[in-house]
Amino acid sequence: MTKRAPKRLLVAGAAGFIGSNFVRLLRATRPEVEITVLDKLTYAGNLANLVDFEGQPGYRFVHGDICDADLVDELAAQVDAIVNFAAETHVDRSLMDPFAFIETDVRGTAVLCEAARKHGHEVFLLVSTDEVYGDVSVGRSREDDAFRPRSPYSASKAGGEHIARAYAESFGLPLLVTRGSNNYGPYQYPEKLIPVLVTNAIDDQRLPLYNDGSAVRDYIYVEDAAGAYTLLAQSLAQDRALAGEAFNFSYGKPQSVRELVGRILEAMGSRLQPKVLNEASHEIREQHLDSAKARSRIGWKPEHELAPGLTRTIDWYRDFLAGSLQGPG
Repeated sequence: MTKRAPKRLLVAGAAGFIGSNFVRLLRATRPEVEITVLDKLTYAGNLANLVDFEGQPGYRFVHGDICDADLVDELAAQVDAIVNFAAETHVDRSLMDPFAFIETDVRGTAVLCEAARKHGHEVFLLVSTDEVYGDVSVGRSREDDAFRPRSPYSASKAGGEHIARAYAESFGLPLLVTRGSNNYGPYQYPEKLIPVLVTNAIDDQRLPLYNDGSAVRDYIYVEDAAGAYTLLAQSLAQDRALAGEAFNFSYGKPQSVRELVGRILEAMGSRLQPKVLNEASHEIREQHLDSAKARSRIGWKPEHELAPGLTRTIDWYRDFLAGSLQGPG
């Protein structure tokens, strides 16, 4: 029996970079959906990212923690689906405080899963990461590949996936898991690579380059990722066989950090020379994702090429640093 797409969502962690872009896209394409945002407003969460929706019908913001079981239960009783972006997300930060990552990414996910189970939700969408696969120097990671986390961050995300998977197997939780490659675009907190490079270049500061810059990543524009999550949640309503599945989402054209630095400098008309730094041993050298499953099963594909995506990102940070925009978070 076909079900309708969920129309009452609890979106955890939506004051952050990817979550706020998801809310922005959902409000533009499905304005009938009622959205409750739950966010702890840590360093990477910023209400300015959601300021456009304040006071709008069908939208509300709740300041709180996904580890607060009573609050989560209260909110979950009022919706029919949960999308979880809430997470501690930075590899370097996870080395300084691993237990904060375990608390949010594992225990917090468990609290959300229990609430979704209790209230019979139609969808539980867990946003994970390609970091769970570890280094991939040959071929591309597929959804059934083994996990090889290399940091407390990636281990905590893998742990959250295992908790959610256990709820799917034990209680029939209608789970969907996404593992995306490196997101970039407007509103990203400036600790990730692309905003660091862009803001340094804007400030006429040399761009950091770890070792020889040969580390390989796949960069996906955040609107493409947000579109994937929206499409996936809608697809589950039409095809319940998708429940329990994981999906990779990537741009599909990995490149080295040195190549990325060159692209940004060229796009900004800068002749700055990169500043070579020593690379920490915990960093993954290569990440390659196979997103063929998403293309074939739900008809998703990225719409933004890297060059125009970088241009849009650069323009946004220029406007932000000039004081004409709020954010990022």
